[in-house]
Amino acid sequence: MDAFLFQALNGFASASGLFFVGAGLSLIFGVSRIVNSAHGSLYMLGLYFAWTISQYMGGALGFWGGIVLAAMAVAGLGALIEVSLLRRIYHVPQLFQLLATFGLMLVINDVALGLWGAEDLLGPRAPGLSGFVTIFGRRLPQYDLFLIVVGPLVLVALHLLLARSRFGRLIRAATQDREMLGALGVNQALLFTAVFALGSFLAGLGGALQLAREPASLSLDLAVISEAFVVVVIGGMGSITGAFVAAVLIAQIKALCIAIGVVSIGELTINFSQLTLVAEFVVMAAVLVVRPYGLFGRPQGAVRSAGDAADMPLRPAGRPLLVAATALALALLSLPLLEARFPYALIVGTDVLIAVVFATSLHFIMGPGGMHSFGHAAYFGLGAYGAALAVKWLALPLGAALLCAPLAALAGALLFGWFAVRLSGIYLAMLTLAFAQIVWSIAFQWEEVTGGSNGLLGIWPPSPFDNRAAYYLLTLAVAVVAVIVLRRLLFAPFGYALRAGRDSPLRAGAIGIDVRRMQWLGFALSGLVCGLAGGLFVFAKGSISPEAIGVGRSIDGIVMVLLGGIQSLIGPIVGAGVYSLLQDMVMRQTDYWRALLGGVILLIVLLFPGGIAGALARWTQTPAGASR
Repeated sequence: MDAFLFQALNGFASASGLFFVGAGLSLIFGVSRIVNSAHGSLYMLGLYFAWTISQYMGGALGFWGGIVLAAMAVAGLGALIEVSLLRRIYHVPQLFQLLATFGLMLVINDVALGLWGAEDLLGPRAPGLSGFVTIFGRRLPQYDLFLIVVGPLVLVALHLLLARSRFGRLIRAATQDREMLGALGVNQALLFTAVFALGSFLAGLGGALQLAREPASLSLDLAVISEAFVVVVIGGMGSITGAFVAAVLIAQIKALCIAIGVVSIGELTINFSQLTLVAEFVVMAAVLVVRPYGLFGRPQGAVRSAGDAADMPLRPAGRPLLVAATALALALLSLPLLEARFPYALIVGTDVLIAVVFATSLHFIMGPGGMHSFGHAAYFGLGAYGAALAVKWLALPLGAALLCAPLAALAGALLFGWFAVRLSGIYLAMLTLAFAQIVWSIAFQWEEVTGGSNGLLGIWPPSPFDNRAAYYLLTLAVAVVAVIVLRRLLFAPFGYALRAGRDSPLRAGAIGIDVRRMQWLGFALSGLVCGLAGGLFVFAKGSISPEAIGVGRSIDGIVMVLLGGIQSLIGPIVGAGVYSLLQDMVMRQTDYWRALLGGVILLIVLLFPGGIAGALARWTQTPAGASR
């Protein structure tokens, strides 16, 4: 029992950092409705700034003063970001705002790489709190006790700020009705900047306070933003109290897993400490299934903003598009002829075609289906491992193994989709992320089946597809069939019913359409095609590992869809091609490829807020949603 109580104290200490970053993210979303994917970068910068100041000034002043100054510096940077970037994109669809902040995250990561290098930086011990106290027969750092106290104090301070001050009343009013607040003469621009600065201050403070507990690392941004989203969604979007309760709940469950350790039941051995990798996502999935809007949340709309344009009706492709598609197909068919001069072209071409299948399957539910998924990598992973295990265990030929890939993904999509379609907006998106992380955790930890972190190796295609040209042509054929099938489905009665449920669920239900059933089927079909992309990926690379199906894969898919244009059927094809080629070319040119790629993404969002295909449609005077 003493071990459990001691780990519980550790959990309270860890909860403080989670609470700070989650509270800041919740404040920003509540007022601006921006899902800020760069919020983890602000946390990371807070830790780097605090480390730098502590090294420069030294002593107690450098440590404690560095924490305060770092948080203030991050707040100033947050205000600058809001004024220079976010203020320019409030009018664009919310998903494109998410894309812009993702590009910003890439830029900040490479800026940190240039300033501090790639090595982890370990900070000094906290002056005055560098010792320990003995509790339950174990040593607990004094600094952890300090963090246990700081979290509730900041919660009380935020509560008083929001409940007793005029600034807090304006924040609550903006959360309820921004338009009415503007009609009353409140300077919304100044309010948004102040709120973004406050949220950034909390993120920077959360990072700076970890100076004595963990090293500054370039990987913190993505890890922290994932946990912050979980905290905000479990607690309820916009609820500061909910963020605190969720942070404590997650930290305590992780601490409990560590305290339990390894448990043996007969021949079955369970290592609960490994569950800390996925504990927060399991908790989030459970909470959202039982309480769809979080513990303290209220219903939110879909992930859209006031600036979202109405979705135009889809129309069959006209003659110009058919001619262009035929020319593109002929060009792709002729690519193997260039293998002697450009052998790398077939590798890139295969990667692009796999990305097209992946992005098209994601667009199927995000665009026509109106269901925004942050965890599409789950079905990619299920398909990839399904094909790999079919070869390793059953010694199936290539065709049968490729058939296993979409079937494995379909099974996962039917299971996950049954829960996911009961939610909407950001809650649906985060539940899909939770399921994806659960799949990743199983692949990472089930070493006997999946190979663990090493993955499964030696999954090469047999003859006659054991050369680049043959496998490229196979991938091209599969990609063309997948795209055509999905397109045909959208112009079938099922596709019309799916879009009716997206545009007006109440009216669709009134005329006899089972909206939830249509969405579930759409979710399953999307997962099936995505699994096919995973199967193609395995044979293209000869292996599959958990690294290939992590959250980064899901983010790549979202970026592809949004870059191309979510309201256009050719959008995911254009987006997948542009993003894959950009990523490949930029990565080979410089070590700072993330900053360049992020800059390109920001430029595209600012210049083409409807995506590349949307911009092309406007230039040709064709509605953005028409036949694309």
